[in-house]
Amino acid sequence: MASPGRSPSMASPGRNVSGPAAAPPAHPGDWVQVHKIILPAGERAPAVPPETQAVPLEMRVKGFLTGGVAHLGQDVTVKTLSGRLVTGRLVAVRPPIPHTFGAPVPELLGIGPELRERLRNRPPEEEGH
Repeated sequence: MASPGRSPSMASPGRNVSGPAAAPPAHPGDWVQVHKIILPAGERAPAVPPETQAVPLEMRVKGFLTGGVAHLGQDVTVKTLSGRLVTGRLVAVRPPIPHTFGAPVPELLGIGPELRERLRNRPPEEEGH
């Protein structure tokens, strides 16, 4: 919740706002969220219940923005923490973690990929330790 005199976007470290004009652009390497329709309504498996058939199968993925500067609503590609490249419509820049742990800490996001790279490139004599 925003405090008096502060705009809602200032109260939250995540920039997840509704209109493209209201949000600053995302830059390469920013932590973002994309959305993609996997199957439109009516194209889902025949065994799926009718109420499920009536809605699209959607995907939301978070990752690091690749490519150039992008604005909300643009189609972009992200690289996930597991290394997958996923394309979708940009819906949030620095999205907060919904279970109240707060916004991601940029300095910590690269630790996993960096450690995997170091382990992959370590000298053979260190592999047994």
